[in-house]
Amino acid sequence: MSSDATSTPMTATVWWAHTSAASSRLVRLLNEDERTRNERFRLQDDRDRHLLGRAMARLSLAELSGCPPEFIAFDMHCPSCEEKERAGAARDESPHGKPHPIGAAQGWEFSVSHSGEWVVLAVTDGAPVGVDVERVAPARDLDGLAGYTLADDEYRVWSVLDEPERTVAFYGYWARKEALLKATGLGLSGGLRRVRVSPADGEAELVSWEGGGAPGPVWLSDLEREAGYRSAVAVLTDRPVDLRVRTAQETVSELLAVRS
Repeated sequence: MSSDATSTPMTATVWWAHTSAASSRLVRLLNEDERTRNERFRLQDDRDRHLLGRAMARLSLAELSGCPPEFIAFDMHCPSCEEKERAGAARDESPHGKPHPIGAAQGWEFSVSHSGEWVVLAVTDGAPVGVDVERVAPARDLDGLAGYTLADDEYRVWSVLDEPERTVAFYGYWARKEALLKATGLGLSGGLRRVRVSPADGEAELVSWEGGGAPGPVWLSDLEREAGYRSAVAVLTDRPVDLRVRTAQETVSELLAVRS
C-alpha cells in the first residue's frame, strides 16, 4: 500500500441510541430468525436492546450503501471455529460469530454493543471494527473479575486505586479489551487477560497481545457517553481514523425518517 493510501483517513461512524427509542416500528426490520430470537428474551429491556441493535445496523448500512434496509443481510463468521476445523475438530454449526454484511452492503463492517440504557453501533468501510459499552456498576466480586480480566501488570496498577476510581477504571479496561477482541472476530473467547491495554486514565492504546489471533495495526479510542458508562471503539487499520459520532437524539429517528 502506498504512503498516500495509508495517510488517507478512514471514517468510523458511531451511532448511539437510548433504549427508549425501541418501538414496534423497528420490528419490520428484523428477519424471521431475528424476530424469533427477540421473542425468546424474557425481559423487555433485553428485547429492546436486541431490537435496537439489529435495526440500527440495517438502517445505518442502508443509508451508507444506498440499499433498502430489507435487502441488508448478514453472514456469521467465527475465527475460533475455523481454527478448530483446521485442526480436525468439529465446528459448531449453529448461527454464531461476528456478523458481516453480504449482498448490497458487502464491504462495510459493523459492531454493536449494549449495556444498561444504551445501545451503540460502529460502522466502517472495509476495516474490521469492534465497539463495546459497559455500565459502571458495583460488582459483588470486583477483585475476582479483575483477576479474570487484567494482566498481572495491569492488575498491579489498578489495585492501588481508590474508589470510585477503581470501579470506573475496571470497566474502562474491559471496554477497551472487548472492543479489540470484537474487532478481530474472536470476542470474549479470545481471552481478556492476554490483551494488554494502556491504563484506563490515559489515552487508549493496545500495549501487547499474547498468543494467536493478534491483529496488525490497530486504532483504539475511548468513546464519551455519560458518567455511568465506559466505552471504546477499535478499528484494525494502519490508517488514521476520522471518528464521527451521531448524537443519540438523531440516531433512530433520523435513520427511520430517511427510510420512511
